[in-house]
Amino acid sequence: MDKIPLIVTTEWLEEHLDDPNLRVIDATTFMKPLQNGQITLTSGRDSYNLGHIPGAVYADLLHELSNPESPLPFTLPEREVFTQHMENLGIGDEDTYTVIYDQGALVGVSVTAPQWAARLRWQLKYEGLENIAVLEGGLQKWKEEGRSLTSESSSYPKADFSGKRKEEMLATMEDVLKAIEDDSVVLINSLSPEDFRGETDTYPRKGHIPSSVNVFFGCHANPQTKTILPTDELKRNFEKTGALDPDKKVITYCGGGIAATWNALVLEQIGVKNVAVYDGSMNEWASNEDLPLIIGDK
Repeated sequence: MDKIPLIVTTEWLEEHLDDPNLRVIDATTFMKPLQNGQITLTSGRDSYNLGHIPGAVYADLLHELSNPESPLPFTLPEREVFTQHMENLGIGDEDTYTVIYDQGALVGVSVTAPQWAARLRWQLKYEGLENIAVLEGGLQKWKEEGRSLTSESSSYPKADFSGKRKEEMLATMEDVLKAIEDDSVVLINSLSPEDFRGETDTYPRKGHIPSSVNVFFGCHANPQTKTILPTDELKRNFEKTGALDPDKKVITYCGGGIAATWNALVLEQIGVKNVAVYDGSMNEWASNEDLPLIIGDK
């Protein structure tokens, strides 16, 4: 089967909805920032039941596709747990292709970035599935354009997930610690400039990982049209970081390994191949008093 684009438009998806080889996934999760620096997390299943793109099935990143034994939210689950959920949803067969969408990054915050769809795509690719795309603009753009929705439950035949895990796509705390002094690795902080500089109380400790550079995950799309920026503008977003150097490895991180997957996907979109995501990100790093953090721009 021909490989589909990494990011597909709403027009493209609507034209392919009747394709029996297509699999559509709603990965909506609601993250709402609170005034005290904390956040609330809610599954998007109820929202899915009220209305979703025809044919889409729901994947619960919060409750079913994260490790329930981990003290950190959204930690990768065991491979068998993840692949079994995907097989039950009909995702995994080599002769199908998958498009994932969500309803936006944050509740009540104007950030255009399909971070939840990117997270699930990253998990699927990490476990060995290749032909996966994220929907540009997500369900918000789809609705604004007046495209069809349904509240009827959808399903696909059970699949056989046979891909092999790509360990190089995952960075651990130890990998990041080594990368601080390694000029051949670029560490990219995907959070807001305020989080990066240590001006917020979002995490157990303030600041950013030494040697990391800030590329806000919300800077890659036009907030009015919800379309991704042209390739030359995307490249400019990363140009000063060194990430475009083909001889360097890139590790993206954020708060909990979600926004970092959108930056990783955008890097892949512009041709950067050697990219890993630090799954624990600031939730893990800032909880360990022995690990260094820097306040300010440098």
